[in-house]
Amino acid sequence: MITAATDLLLAAGEGGGIHIPTMDEFFPPAIAFEGTIFEFNRVTFVRILATVVLCVVFWILANRARLVPGRAQSIAEMGLDFVRVNIAEEVLGKNHARPYVPLLTTMFFAIFALNITGVLPLLNISSNSVVAVPLLLAVASFVAFIVAGIRAHGVFGYVRTTLFPSGVPWPLYFILAPIEVLSTFILRPATLTIRLMSNMLAGHLLLVLFFAMTHYFFVEAGPAFAAVGVVTFGASIAFTVFEIFISALQAYIFTLLTAVYINLSQEAH
Repeated sequence: MITAATDLLLAAGEGGGIHIPTMDEFFPPAIAFEGTIFEFNRVTFVRILATVVLCVVFWILANRARLVPGRAQSIAEMGLDFVRVNIAEEVLGKNHARPYVPLLTTMFFAIFALNITGVLPLLNISSNSVVAVPLLLAVASFVAFIVAGIRAHGVFGYVRTTLFPSGVPWPLYFILAPIEVLSTFILRPATLTIRLMSNMLAGHLLLVLFFAMTHYFFVEAGPAFAAVGVVTFGASIAFTVFEIFISALQAYIFTLLTAVYINLSQEAH
């Protein structure tokens, strides 16, 4: 049965009977301003919608805050405390965390909101599966840890402690300094961008594929393949739950690494 289903799936994909996801999923047709820098498409719409909803939710919670919190306020406070305590203070220490809590909190909730749209009905795509937003977030992280290092050591002091750590024989600086430039100023923002984008991109492709397979086996392939449709539907639900977990995990990893980079900039080697 599985072999027959596989052969049928391949034949259906070649014949156009099933939707096989491609990279075109992430470049939908323009809704407005096609061909300009203001081009507006479905990904842009999802991005704006997630941002507006996130801002409205926190605005409402802030304006309705009570000394004895309700359920919604308690959940929001748990999220805020998680970022402040488990990320900012855990990595930077209580004495140095306060200036960076707003940035890290905004980063965590923004990434999660932009990720979770990938599993929401009618939206079904994460803004972070396209490089623009992950790159923008990586640039914000890059600026944050550079500014933190300059504040702690001054411009020349930061460059010296980063590229020329003390206790190293001076001939090794010819090797060490280029490595530090590459790892600190290029690889850090690049890996932040690629990690976030690739995880959300892969998740979207998997979800689309399994739900498309489920639709095909239930609706088009005939009753004989309904059992395979049950399997693919179960896989669809499992990957949806897993994608929710990945959405939160990637927000945590990105924010945690930003805090780690800030801490490394503040401390000498």
